[in-house]
Order: sequence, then structure tokens, then C-alpha cells
Amino acid sequence: MGKTQNMMIAGVGGQGTLLASKILGHLFTAAGYDVKVSEIHGMSQRGGSVVTYVRWGGRVYSPLVDKGEADYLLAFELLEAARYCPFLRPDGVLIASSQQILPMPVITGAADYPADIPAALARVCRRPIIVDALTPAEAAGSARTANVVLLGVLSTVLDFTEEQWQEALAACLRPGLLEMNRRAFAAGRALAAQ
Repeated sequence: MGKTQNMMIAGVGGQGTLLASKILGHLFTAAGYDVKVSEIHGMSQRGGSVVTYVRWGGRVYSPLVDKGEADYLLAFELLEAARYCPFLRPDGVLIASSQQILPMPVITGAADYPADIPAALARVCRRPIIVDALTPAEAAGSARTANVVLLGVLSTVLDFTEEQWQEALAACLRPGLLEMNRRAFAAGRALAAQ
């Protein structure tokens, strides 16, 4: 089973971080790994930061990931990518949506949204993959599938078959939403190939 792998999923309340962690947990468990998932909701009901830790391996003892330990950071919003980038290992992989959701201090004019986050991330992350997940999500049928677009991108860097991913999607999504999310997943894989 190999060493324990660590992933953080970061976003804003309502972006589907918890669904993404559920899909990943199912994927890893079905592949025979010991899996631990921990969620920190924060002010998620008011559009605040949400982070989920997902750890998998032969034997996992704790669900938490410390700074500098994440092998993967999946960020559904650009500022959240910057906020949690210090948790990545030096050789960790960052996959982030270019979407910007303004936090309350920016909305009220008390602060400015940081300028040029992608350039800052490129300076501190060895392997940043920043994509527009929102446009293909909308094309798939709903902006709410941007989380699954990002899972599609992630699927190209993890060692699991597309069949395993499709089974995890089917197990975790309501039947009425499955085909739309399959389109979003395929769009994410296509984004990664560009």
C-alpha cells in the first residue's frame, strides 16, 4: 500500500469541498487503502473558508495534515489556494481554480482582493496547476460542478483508473446528477491534457 499520502481540499462554503472529499474517500477505500477524512467548516454557511483533510495509505493514524506535509492541495478558489499553500510539501502538487469569490472584507471595501495570486503561487509552489474550472462546469450543466471539474484534473496526477473514478462518482452522486457530473469530470481531464 505504500506510504501515507496527504491531501487538502480548500474552498469557500457551498463550493462542494465536502462532496469532493466524500468522492475521494470512496475512491481510496474501494482501492483498499486505509482512509481518514477530517473537515473544518469554519464560517462555511456564510461563504467562509472550508478545508478538508484526506489521508490514505496502508495504515493511517490521524486525519490531520500539518504545514509542509500535503502531497496535494486541491483549491476551489484562488485566495484559498494562497491561504493553504504553506501546507504543501516542497514537491507537492497544487491544483487550483482561477475562480475568485470575494470575502466579506473585500465586499465591504475594508480590504482589497490580493493582486496576481497565480504569479505568487508560481513562486512558492513547484507544481501549480491553475485552471478555469467554472467555464467547463457551466458548459457541463451547472457552475456547482466546478468541484468535479477539479477532480477530473486531479485524476490525471493520481494513479487510479478512470473506471475507479467513475465508480466513485456513481457511488457518491444522486442518479439525477450523475451524467452532468460525468461531463464535468471529463472536462477536467481534458483541461489537464491541454
